[in-house]
Amino acid sequence: MTTDCLTRFMFEQAAVRGEIVSLDKTWQEVLKHADYPPALQNLLGEFMAAAALLIATLKFEGSMILQMQGEGAIQLLVVEATSAHTLRATAKWTGDLTHGNFADLLGEGRLLITLDPESSDKQAYQGIVPLQGDNVAAALMHYMAQSEQIDTHIVLAADDECAAGILIQKLPDLPDADPDAWNRASHLVATVKPDELLELSAHMILQRLFHEEDIRVYEAEALQFDCTCSRTRVADMLKMLGREEVESVLEEQGKIEVQCEFCNRHYRFDPIDAAQLWLPHVVTTDVTRH
Repeated sequence: MTTDCLTRFMFEQAAVRGEIVSLDKTWQEVLKHADYPPALQNLLGEFMAAAALLIATLKFEGSMILQMQGEGAIQLLVVEATSAHTLRATAKWTGDLTHGNFADLLGEGRLLITLDPESSDKQAYQGIVPLQGDNVAAALMHYMAQSEQIDTHIVLAADDECAAGILIQKLPDLPDADPDAWNRASHLVATVKPDELLELSAHMILQRLFHEEDIRVYEAEALQFDCTCSRTRVADMLKMLGREEVESVLEEQGKIEVQCEFCNRHYRFDPIDAAQLWLPHVVTTDVTRH
């Protein structure tokens, strides 16, 4: 099985496109940085696979941030995917997660998708909808229907070894020589089982689902974990807090310590480091990062 990759496909005679993603080392790297309860772990893995699928449908350079914010025991799921084919993810929770389904664990909440383009000439975009559905895939399909008005079908799966998913979309702007293809494709994708997503290659899944369809399969694209945190970014964040706030923390604690929630890297600023934040033309290096 080919892992840590995304495979695109397109129906030749219909306005339907899709992707299949499988993440193993990328997903396992996320699990190395936090001890997630099993219920949360599976949801975060599915969310990460979904992020890889959704960003593949976009034509832009930059990052996409998916968030589920809840008022239940699970407070936050965050995944960042970039056009450079990198991913990172983290989550916040409190209390016992051994009981309850998706809706119970998240409670009242909302789903946010933020697009942050690399180019300063383009504006960031954010879409927000209430959390609805019985699982991560249903919540995302509700978002696509409400916010983007694009027919989308998603199936996701995750365990402690792999996170995977399949997505198909109906493309309204393309000529459609086979109007019933979307209904057939949606019905077939709905039959995919979690074990198949986690264990079979993309080509085996496509052969099982669409052996009677005329589809074009593109070369797989490699994906990997990468965290974009750096000492320079932390320094910029401290500058945004303002000199008065920074000096207040230093007076109280003697230092400022920041830990990245995605990769657990630790950044420490002592009074000398902090003083340099306000000097012009000072380049902040990562020599103290560990």
